[in-house]
Amino acid sequence: MTPQHTISLLVNNKPGVLIRIALVFSRRGYNVDSLVVSPAKEERFSRMTITASGDEQILEQIIKQLNKVVDVLHATDHTTHSVVERELALVKVSCPISTRTELLQLAEHFKAESVDLCEETITLQCTGDAGKMDAFITLLQRYDVLETVRTGKILMARGTAET
Repeated sequence: MTPQHTISLLVNNKPGVLIRIALVFSRRGYNVDSLVVSPAKEERFSRMTITASGDEQILEQIIKQLNKVVDVLHATDHTTHSVVERELALVKVSCPISTRTELLQLAEHFKAESVDLCEETITLQCTGDAGKMDAFITLLQRYDVLETVRTGKILMARGTAET
């Protein structure tokens, strides 16, 4: 199995930055599994969290290249760091009355919540690490899953360390 890495970048909040970063990965043949962009503390910056799978030596080169991109203030691989990480999943499931209680009990076990309920469907929201999201979605497969939307991983360094 190819190791998965989580990289955070602090970048200038300007048009074109995302494409330049994507090109660094593309040129090296490194696949991006997920990418989340959000505002940073200061409005002129954005935080990017990229999850990617591939060879560690190529990743080291990518990190060095990312740190040379003009609009990148810093790029860090957090794979071995102590971090708080989360994902969010929204799962829409067919929900006849006969399975509603069962689905709600499953949601309760995963600390998921119902964010939409109608006669035929329920939409559940769950947050947690990637393993929890995988387990939640896997258990829902025995029901009629109509749609799944899942964010990429976001993370923050623990304690006083800066992400």
